[in-house]
Amino acid sequence: MLNQIKSEIKKTLVGKESAIEGIMIALLSGGHILIEDLPGLGKTTLAKAFSKAMNCTFSRIQFTPDLMPSDLIGVSIYDKSSQKFVFQRGPLFTNILLADEINRTSPKTQSSLLEAMEENQITIDGTTYVLEAPFLVIATENPIELQGTFPLPEAQLDRFMMRVTLGYPTLDEEMSILTLKETNEEVQTVIPQEVLMEARRKMNDVYVDPAIKEYIVKLCKATREHASIKLGASPRASVHLFNGAKAKALLSDRDYVIAADVSSLFEPIVAHRLILKGEAQFRGIGTKGILHEIVQMVEVPKVKR
Repeated sequence: MLNQIKSEIKKTLVGKESAIEGIMIALLSGGHILIEDLPGLGKTTLAKAFSKAMNCTFSRIQFTPDLMPSDLIGVSIYDKSSQKFVFQRGPLFTNILLADEINRTSPKTQSSLLEAMEENQITIDGTTYVLEAPFLVIATENPIELQGTFPLPEAQLDRFMMRVTLGYPTLDEEMSILTLKETNEEVQTVIPQEVLMEARRKMNDVYVDPAIKEYIVKLCKATREHASIKLGASPRASVHLFNGAKAKALLSDRDYVIAADVSSLFEPIVAHRLILKGEAQFRGIGTKGILHEIVQMVEVPKVKR
């Protein structure tokens, strides 16, 4: 499944395989993705290509300081013929939502996404509307332009299953990008929604040994006890790591989770939830280095299959 998606997306986007895998894991797990990277690296192209390859509906919202919650959710409009208020659905009612530069809008508008991201539903005027599955939020942030932005609070960062980066392409990859612009080939649907939903159901059949579960909890617990970390990973991070490892195993054509599934996802799932202590930042100790240290410190379980 993953190889089919990668092959199709390569028609419009070169490289970014780790980001594609991350999005696939989030889709299978019912999580959401935060992409933190510079402009022009293909964040929008990736989201649109992914939605086409999966035959999913797609909406893109450019977050700005004047954006209101109703611009996302929708608004009730009075209908003269029926003499009733009729709810007009906003762009949030989609399968894949690209929340572009989410940190450029007010906390009020940012928080309007919380119920949708956690419960897959929206409540307005006392009525609850269930969002059609699958529902995935791909939010982007620009890490260098911070003037006039509203940093996401920890409570909302914790809602994102993982944070990924795209990075600059290599020389060969950037040459391939220019070639793709000449061919202008379009992405075709290779994985219907029905196949995705069936894969989601198969997630329940992926076996996780008790020793692997303990490994997940020990890794997250170690972030709460580390001398350089002020705020460690929440229990929600443990759940995301658990679900992500099952999705990674499924994408690797395995019906069981191994320790490498967990350790490979530890940084992208946990890093954005942490707050380092001031002395750690002053000494230049990065989050990546600390998490690598924790992975080396926690004993890897030996599981027989």
